[in-house]
Amino acid sequence: MSIQRSDFRFIHRMRVRWSEVDMQKIVFNAHYLTFFDTAMGEYWRALALPYEAALRQLGGDLYVKKSTLEYHASAQFDDMMEIGLKCVRMGTSSIAFHGSIYRGDTLLVSGELIYVFADPATQSSRPVPAALREVFESYEAGQAMVRLELGPWAELGPKASELRTEVFVDEQGIAPALVWDEYDAPALHAVAFNRLGQTVACGRLVQHSPAVGRIGRMAVSRVLRGSRLGRDVLNVLVQAAQKRGDRELMLHAQHSAEGFYTGLDFTARGVPFEEAGIAHIEMVRSLPVPQAKLRF
Repeated sequence: MSIQRSDFRFIHRMRVRWSEVDMQKIVFNAHYLTFFDTAMGEYWRALALPYEAALRQLGGDLYVKKSTLEYHASAQFDDMMEIGLKCVRMGTSSIAFHGSIYRGDTLLVSGELIYVFADPATQSSRPVPAALREVFESYEAGQAMVRLELGPWAELGPKASELRTEVFVDEQGIAPALVWDEYDAPALHAVAFNRLGQTVACGRLVQHSPAVGRIGRMAVSRVLRGSRLGRDVLNVLVQAAQKRGDRELMLHAQHSAEGFYTGLDFTARGVPFEEAGIAHIEMVRSLPVPQAKLRF
């Protein structure tokens, strides 16, 4: 099968490190399998699937059956590589990927990676679940991997609570009593679901004061951070605030997330403070006043 660079929806960028070159100062051949494996982890992030939780829900795991590489040219120290992966076919229990590694327009390595879906206890093969087939086919067809829903706590609360528990209680060690409050009921909630129906991101919008909205309880599944899910949830809440007439948005950002919010036009205000045992800073963003429609 001939795969062109333009055929790849998924491309992951990596730089060659000193530890990956040999005495000839070119990448040692075995490292290319590691490059493909690293890219495969990012491919799953692009699918919005937390690998471990997704495979557990599907009742199996993926095992490498065969890896075939063809070397065309050598990567060298400090080269920026682009690694393309594409799911090219699925059998009863197998899933085949084509991979290509490029430096600029130069093809360095191409290969085929074949995985088998199997029972993790016995490692005996099982049919690839229909839900997983649909995920791969939809992604390669260019479709969205996430569904965003806006709604009240009565509808979205149970799903948002699952992720809040995972992120705030289990990961960050925040007391459960501080994770849910009286503002949940009147708030507008945004929840992102992947194609398996798993909650992968959430947030809420509260009316803080007249014309001022407050965004809070922003959470993204740990293994999917950096994949735009938080940005998408925040943007839909910003749009909802603007639509209802808010002129300003504020939030309490954890210190580690300040850069994320700065990149989305929020500005720090005041001095850092501690909340739930974690360093925070208040951040604000002005919203434009809607243009009045001219009447003739």
